Amino acid sequence: MKLYPLQFEPILKERIWGGTKLKTYLNKPISSEITGESWEISTVENDVSIVANGSFKGKPFKDLINEFPEAVLGSKVYAEFGKQFPLLFKYLDAREDLSIQLHPNDELAKKRHNSFGKTEMWYVMQADENARLIVGFKKKSSPEEYLKHIHNKTIVDILDTKTVKKGDVFFLETGTIHAIGAGIVVAEIQQTSDITYRIYDFDRVDANGNKRELHVDLSLEAINYETIDAERKYGKVENIANEIVDCKYFTTNFIPLQGETTVYKHGESFTVYMCVDGDFRLVSGRETYTYKKGDTVLIPASLTDFQLSGVASLLEIYIS
Repeated sequence: MKLYPLQFEPILKERIWGGTKLKTYLNKPISSEITGESWEISTVENDVSIVANGSFKGKPFKDLINEFPEAVLGSKVYAEFGKQFPLLFKYLDAREDLSIQLHPNDELAKKRHNSFGKTEMWYVMQADENARLIVGFKKKSSPEEYLKHIHNKTIVDILDTKTVKKGDVFFLETGTIHAIGAGIVVAEIQQTSDITYRIYDFDRVDANGNKRELHVDLSLEAINYETIDAERKYGKVENIANEIVDCKYFTTNFIPLQGETTVYKHGESFTVYMCVDGDFRLVSGRETYTYKKGDTVLIPASLTDFQLSGVASLLEIYIS
């Protein structure tokens, strides 16, 4: 059967810090007042995406990869990762501050959890006035200083905060302490991993009065104690791919679509488009597909040329 642009059923996650913007802002079918995440494309164990459109509708994404590995993933991705899908795509709604956390690198994650590490990036889709993120330390720190502030519940005092607005981008390498603040919706691109070390949660309790688990000891060896510059500036030239991030795990471009453009690929990697504003059409062969803000679409690597048209802001992601 011929492959085509794939959409997936959103995997919706309730979170203690979640809200309702995934429905009101991105039109996701949430039924809870505390929905924090919509996993758009995932092969995480027990959270495998299901195809939502076309002749493969209802098929688990992993099954599709097993059936057509190189055609879906691309020759280069298949050669490097086999039948593993190496990325995870999400939208997040932070009604409250997320916990302060970090993620281990590949080596540590493999040793401790038999998992990939978790390098990630955030694109801010919406931010309330004065909404802020936590990203890294204000100045170089140390395990001793870190533990002292954890013990005294003053860790926020030594962390760097950034006031954010729509369109801001942050690239978070493993080991970076971070948190999304209240009032922010982000598109998140990350390695396929669900390994998070939570180090401070503002002493919150869940509906049953329980605090969430912290991972202070595990975090000690994983933290980058240096200062970092995580914010990424990027071009916004219409109808071309303006590079935001290019790392060994993924490349992300920003396409301000105004009218029409043709895209040519080489079959080496799948391509994902996250529509962060507006709406657009994609023409592949004789078929036309339509998308709106909040939609995520995976273009199998075997589709090497197609047209995009409309008025939209797109994140274009692939592995280079």
